[in-house]
Parts: sequence; structure tokens; C-alpha cells
Amino acid sequence: MSRLLWRLRARLGYWLARRLFHWPWVMRQPRAWQWMQGQYGRMANLGDTSAQSFYGHILLFRGQGLGAREEGLRLLRLAAAGGDGKAAYQLGVQALQGNTRQAPDGQEAVRYWTQALAAGHPLAASRLSQLYRDGAPGVAADPTVAERYAAQADDVSRSGH
Repeated sequence: MSRLLWRLRARLGYWLARRLFHWPWVMRQPRAWQWMQGQYGRMANLGDTSAQSFYGHILLFRGQGLGAREEGLRLLRLAAAGGDGKAAYQLGVQALQGNTRQAPDGQEAVRYWTQALAAGHPLAASRLSQLYRDGAPGVAADPTVAERYAAQADDVSRSGH
């Protein structure tokens, strides 16, 4: 099969799987869900940033086991590197939470939330403000910086984005 035809088939399968995602009765069918995940994974492997973000979130929150969680985080990192604000925001949340293998890292959260803010994520400025107001592991409390991000958060909420 030609490369162009293969990519077209992948895009059509992904489009259909995204539409079926909103139908609860389809989601309860194990074979349909398995097929849908295959479509999400194929599109993510083709380097589609929105597919990486979407499937990364699914694996992070609905995947079973540590392997699914790690693959979800890997896909979110790829999506964030591609400019996806939602993926960067979620990576900041995960960095601040930490896990059994990694302690909470406030500096990493700042890095990802700054990236999410630059991409236009609506909650990034308020999370940065809260982080600098309260402090976190690796980040000292700084009321001046907290106020600057709080002002940005107010601007975002007033503009409706």
C-alpha cells in the first residue's frame, strides 16, 4: 500500500474513532474500544500533535498499569514539544504531584505551565500564580511573581478564553 494511501487510511480511522468516542454504548464494547485505541495510537505514532495529546490523556487517566501511564506521559511530552498547551498543562500538574518514582518538582511544573501559558491554556496563569504564592519543592514563594501571574489570569478570565 502506498505511503499516501496508508496515511489517508490512518486519518480516516482516527476521525471515525474520535467520533465514536462520544457514544457510550460503543465505548463499552471491548473490541470496538481496542480498535479505537489502535487508531489513536497509529495517528499518535505518525506524529500528529493533537492525537498525541488526546491518546496521552486517555492512557494517563484511563489506561491500566504503569506501562500505560508511562506511555501516556511520553505522548504528552511529545505533544507539549509540538506546542499543545493542554498537554503541557497536564505535564505541569503531574510534575507537581510527583509519583512513587519521582518527587514533586516545582521547577518542572513552572516550565510546563509557562509553556502552556504561551500556548494559551486558560488555567496556566492561575496555577502559576498559586504556585508562586504558596511555594513548592524547588520553587520559593514570591508574591511579586504571583501577582504578575494573577493579573494575567484575570486578563484571561475577562477576555473569555
